[in-house]
Amino acid sequence: MAKYNVLVVCGGDGSEHGVSVVSADFVEQQLRNCPDFEVLRATLHERRFLLADGGELSFSGNVASGAGEPFKVDCVVPVIHGHPGETGDFQSFLSILGIPYIGCNSESSRYCFNKITTKLYLSAYGIPNTPYVMVPAPTKGCRETAFAFFHRHHDVYVKAASQGSSVGCYHVTAEDALWPAIEKAFTLSSEVLIEQTIPHRELEVAAYEYGGEVVLTEPGEIIMPDGAFYDFDEKYSKDSKTVTTVEPEGLSAATRALIHDLAGKTFSALKLRDLSRIDFFLAPDGNVLVNEINTFPGMTPISMFPKLLEHHGHRIGDFFREAVLRAIKRGA
Repeated sequence: MAKYNVLVVCGGDGSEHGVSVVSADFVEQQLRNCPDFEVLRATLHERRFLLADGGELSFSGNVASGAGEPFKVDCVVPVIHGHPGETGDFQSFLSILGIPYIGCNSESSRYCFNKITTKLYLSAYGIPNTPYVMVPAPTKGCRETAFAFFHRHHDVYVKAASQGSSVGCYHVTAEDALWPAIEKAFTLSSEVLIEQTIPHRELEVAAYEYGGEVVLTEPGEIIMPDGAFYDFDEKYSKDSKTVTTVEPEGLSAATRALIHDLAGKTFSALKLRDLSRIDFFLAPDGNVLVNEINTFPGMTPISMFPKLLEHHGHRIGDFFREAVLRAIKRGA
């Protein structure tokens, strides 16, 4: 069996750098268990590809230098949550170099990372999502639009449009807190989204390609303490009180079927590829709304994507092996 050179890249300079490193530990181990692969790992930090020994990779096309003998990269596994991995920037870089990679292409990554373009696509395809208004700039006209939306709903979330893991998200229930929250969000993104708060259960589906077809798992559930918001600390802190389950209780067959249908439509509409996690809100009235899409979901010990995939009956190592081989066949 021919050996393929696989480069795992993690890190990035966004808020999710540390989480990305933890995910890469898991992914790297899965890839090293595959005898078909020779695996090299680099951490992207301040625009440099750093090796564990302190060395630095440089690229000439699809050949990486700096790790002993030149390493011809057959495929990259971009374990970068947030910027520049899920924003599409890193995928564009790899395409320029002519290096295949697993995951969504640059366009789909960019559209899914930006909460506004995600909603525009979902709405255009008739896929239900939470009521929202866009705030493209901190101008007088946009301020009036924002307050009009708040006065209709009185309970909203203000979100920086291009941030991950709930970074730059603020729960607002008082009028005098609205514009300060928007101003804070603008320090993290050039656009801001305001969403109506929807009481809900938070459900997640792993959507991925395996065996020549798109697989949509049964939903798992994120169960948060009463009144808590699933922000960065609640997701990743060792003191988090949030629990997860791959076997949610009390979901009717009709609800499961609707979630399955919407997950499939979302995967197709946003032109997702290889792997993703699609998150849903289940409202008390039974409405199912798409919340967000993760184009390279977390692979930490508490992450839902590997749990849902394994619960569906697939081995995560087999999934990564197939995804890498498919990417190599697909080309850059």
